[in-house]
Amino acid sequence: MRHKGNNPTMKDVAREAGVALGTVSKVFNGLPVGDSYREKVEEAAKRLGYQVNSYARGLKTNKTYTVALILPCVTDPFFALLAEHTSLCLAKRGYRTLLSLTGSDPEAEQACIRMVEQNKVDGIISLTYNPDLEVNGQIPFVSIDRYFSSEVPCVASDNFGGGQMAAEKLISLGCKKLLFLRIGSNVSGETDKRGIGFQTVCQNKQVPFEMLMLEDSQGFETFRTFLEAHIRDGKLEFDGIFCNTDRLAYYIIGYLRELGIRVPEDVQIIGFDGVRQFNSEDLYCSTIVQPMAQLAETSVDIVLREDRSNLPSLICLPVSYVPGGTTKESWPANT
Repeated sequence: MRHKGNNPTMKDVAREAGVALGTVSKVFNGLPVGDSYREKVEEAAKRLGYQVNSYARGLKTNKTYTVALILPCVTDPFFALLAEHTSLCLAKRGYRTLLSLTGSDPEAEQACIRMVEQNKVDGIISLTYNPDLEVNGQIPFVSIDRYFSSEVPCVASDNFGGGQMAAEKLISLGCKKLLFLRIGSNVSGETDKRGIGFQTVCQNKQVPFEMLMLEDSQGFETFRTFLEAHIRDGKLEFDGIFCNTDRLAYYIIGYLRELGIRVPEDVQIIGFDGVRQFNSEDLYCSTIVQPMAQLAETSVDIVLREDRSNLPSLICLPVSYVPGGTTKESWPANT
């Protein structure tokens, strides 16, 4: 049943829910309150068609209830999923998301920061490629995958552990010579640790390996040329490949098949990210999965935290391995 006549007020919601007006105020302002009370208030508000007046609430609290999310793009499934989870997390807390896209351009990233500062946002969550990014110290700022300083909280997955996990899995599946492939920004970041973790395991286990690391400007075709040069008598010199992203793994699988190399029969491949196909449960490849919902939730938790006196400088979230058809887990042991 919807409230007829004048728009419903907080008093109407309190009466409908059978709780005190102060309890309703706490719920709508994101303050701590018992789950049962919160559910009663939210259900009553829904029945009455009550909507929080964000503008009026902002005048009282000196907040805009808007958080800026700055990403390179949303054409990449990883960034699109990060945007979705972050926006949903903010919405649950009564905040809007101001999404800005930069195309990985350092100047565009700085321009985005200036723009969102002028819009008086309550915080910024950013995945950027500008190591000299300037941010107003008065605005709560959380960086994803890029460590700036001990004063700027950085949220990342366990990239080093993920690299170790990939190498250990390929070795356990019988691979004798491994290859690490990476393409990305020339600006150092937490994701660089994927290759370091991979290298550490190979060296400790004395497994032969090579690494090819390219910058974005060099393009994916360079990998095809490299792979073609390492085919002898129709056989690739490597039988296990770890790619630093699922997107790269997708390209590598395509190149290998064009060259007559079978996956996973001739070479096993593991990617990184855990990207799903068309919002399904199907993976593009066997992969190290990042906890996307937890990445978003943690970033939102930190950027909205009232007490900023003791913020962590780096939060590292656990990753997991999931087979996706480009490794041999399901094969018989004698294969």
